[in-house]
Amino acid sequence: MAPRTVLVTGMSGLIGGALRRQLEGTYDLRALNRRAVPGVKCHQADIADLDAIAPAFEGVDTVVHLAAVTGSVESFEPILRGNVIGTYNVFEAARRAGVRRVVYASSGATVSAWERDPPYRELVAGRYAEAGTWETMTHQTPTRPDGLYGASKIWGEAIARHYSDAHGLSAICVRIGRVKVEDRPISVRDFAVWCSQRDVVRLLELCITAPATVRFDVFFVVSDNRWGYRDLEHARAVLGFEPRDRAEDHRR
Repeated sequence: MAPRTVLVTGMSGLIGGALRRQLEGTYDLRALNRRAVPGVKCHQADIADLDAIAPAFEGVDTVVHLAAVTGSVESFEPILRGNVIGTYNVFEAARRAGVRRVVYASSGATVSAWERDPPYRELVAGRYAEAGTWETMTHQTPTRPDGLYGASKIWGEAIARHYSDAHGLSAICVRIGRVKVEDRPISVRDFAVWCSQRDVVRLLELCITAPATVRFDVFFVVSDNRWGYRDLEHARAVLGFEPRDRAEDHRR
């Protein structure tokens, strides 16, 4: 039996590279990237150009859409092109090509403006004694985006829902925590929202292999952080996800 063909957008990024290392040898991996990815069949194009990216989706079973303009960008224009138009284009190209599933890299920024209020404000500031007890945020918690980046990720989740409902495409949204090059927490806030590279790629692979009955869903992915406020039980119940790392293990 031929291996499943998986297209990864943004494979040259931090998470894309980690995912490649996880999936190589198990799947027929392809990349959609603005620059070449050595050793992988790569279609080079800008995701803001639908016609240009369309050939990359031919013969693909599952797309993992990681390409994005990050939260550090303050101007709306690149976010519009990369995260709004680009995400629409990925879903539309997937639909036209008959792709079975799109795994969409969303973000904890969809809810992180809740950190302006207690007790989450105290958690991310490391004032744990002041935080007391707190309610874990789930996929059903109302969104509250942190900036234009967070708002664009809410748009991505909405377009995923639409393509699932209107076109029968399986669309799974993954709200990714703070993944670092150093692969460890480096700020006080990270002890609440950090996600190790192996935890994020493990969840992404579980989304790729999830049963066909998972038509649409939203999952948080962070590591098993003592001071975390984002839910992992939903991913555990639906996908069997068990985080392997903890921010507290890096406490000095």
